[in-house]
Amino acid sequence: MHKTSARLLALLALLQTPRDWSGDDLAERLGITSRTVRRDIDRLRELDYPIRTLKGPAGGYRLEAGTHLPPMLFDDDQAVALAVALQTAAAGTTVAEDATRALATLRQVMPTRLRHRIDLLHVTAVQPPEATGDTPQVDAQILMDLSRVIHAREELRFDYTPAPGTSSDDPRRVQPHHLVIFRQRWYLVAWDVRRQDWRTFRVERIRPRTPTGPRFTPRDLPGGNVSTFITSRFRGNDGTTTDWPCRGEVVLHLPASEVAPFAHDGVVEELDPHRCRLTLGSWSWTGLAATIGRFDTDIDVIGPPQLAAAFADLAARYTRAAARPETGPDAVRTKTAAPLEPVDYPPQTHR
Repeated sequence: MHKTSARLLALLALLQTPRDWSGDDLAERLGITSRTVRRDIDRLRELDYPIRTLKGPAGGYRLEAGTHLPPMLFDDDQAVALAVALQTAAAGTTVAEDATRALATLRQVMPTRLRHRIDLLHVTAVQPPEATGDTPQVDAQILMDLSRVIHAREELRFDYTPAPGTSSDDPRRVQPHHLVIFRQRWYLVAWDVRRQDWRTFRVERIRPRTPTGPRFTPRDLPGGNVSTFITSRFRGNDGTTTDWPCRGEVVLHLPASEVAPFAHDGVVEELDPHRCRLTLGSWSWTGLAATIGRFDTDIDVIGPPQLAAAFADLAARYTRAAARPETGPDAVRTKTAAPLEPVDYPPQTHR
């Protein structure tokens, strides 16, 4: 029985890798027959693992998404990485409580050797100055609910907690268009059906009602895009924006909540759980490209062309730097580096 259980766990670990497996490949990896593989696949299905059989000459198997989260296996490095990520998430984010509980659950089932490694890691996530103060905590479930109706293009009714000193006008009925983060706060950009005008709503004040309304055809935002709309709405208030001479737009392959703490006065728009659109400004195109490059992820440049050209210039410059051998003082005196492009810095005020 122990041998069978160990074999099932090994089979599950292979199926969790993002690829298709033929029966022969699994049999060879596990040192068993193809018939045993089929029998073990059936056992995993009985345990609610959604394993799909692939058609074809050789056949095959793939572990797919199911209706609920089944038990998963992690190797040692994955478990440590997950624990570090949870420690970081537990420090001052909107999912702090859930991350803390998940970390406790993970640590409880870890073998002793891994638990010691985790206990030696004390991660402190330091928030930037603009992230401190009265930054509100947003319910993750509400973010998911809003994301769903935005993508479904369904009207939404919700109760809205007014700001201090203002009157309540609940419930609201809107056509939701965008979920964005600006200066550490989540906002819903929507067309207010009653007022026949565009509005921005603080997400932490929203309490959605069910059921949602009929589907609608999206309107065009004033200004042409959500970044222009948001910055124009907050210009001159506490969220004063800077008229940067260079402003660009990219898609980052990271969740919006991970990008927002480091976006400063940029606008972060959620596209899906794993991607977001970032609109950011700088004093120069090279500086803007370098700032965006701090995010350790794939980057899709939307525009303008000057930003794409700045990324290309930086890529060439970094490639030259990586190809150069280590140089000593003598080599530095005899070799002249390629001239750098001028960078426009903000004017300085001397006292």
